[in-house]
Amino acid sequence: MPVERTDAVGCVPCDMMRGRIPLPGGQIHETPQWLVMHVLGTFGLGALAVVPRRHVVHVADLNDDETAELGGLLARTAAVVTALTDPVQVYTCQWSHTNGEAAHVHFVLQPIRRSDMDRHPGRLGPVLQSAMFTEECKPGPAEVDAFAALARAEFGTATEGENIPS
Repeated sequence: MPVERTDAVGCVPCDMMRGRIPLPGGQIHETPQWLVMHVLGTFGLGALAVVPRRHVVHVADLNDDETAELGGLLARTAAVVTALTDPVQVYTCQWSHTNGEAAHVHFVLQPIRRSDMDRHPGRLGPVLQSAMFTEECKPGPAEVDAFAALARAEFGTATEGENIPS
C-alpha cells in the first residue's frame, strides 16, 4: 500500500502551512481537511485560496473527507469574498502548476470588480485573469494583513447557525 504524503518540503503551500516560509496575512480559516489563506501574487486584494492540508496534486486524488468538505467551504469562502469586496463576480478556479508540473492543489476565489472589467474592456474569464496577472497589481503585506483580519471576522459570523463542518 503506497504511503500517503501529507507534507512536501519545497512545496510553497506545504511550506507556508507548516511555518517554513511566511504566510502573508496568516491562516484565515480552517476545517479538518482545508485551510483558507490570502493568495500570493497578482490576483489582487481579497483573492483567497482554499488549500488541502494534505499534499495532493490532482483533484482526482482528493479523499472522501476532503471532497465532503470542499463544496460547502468554497461557497462559504465565496460569501466572505463577496461580503468584503462587493464584486461583480467571484471567479473560482484551480490552476496548480509550478514550472510546468502539477503542484499542490488549491482553489482560488478571486473577486472581479467593475473597476477590473473597466480596465480591461471586453475581457472576461481567463482572459481577464491573465490581463490582471500581467498588471502585477500585487497587494502589499499591510493590505493583506488587514484584509485577512476582516476575512477571519467574516468567517466567524458566516459560520454561526450553519450546518457546514468548520
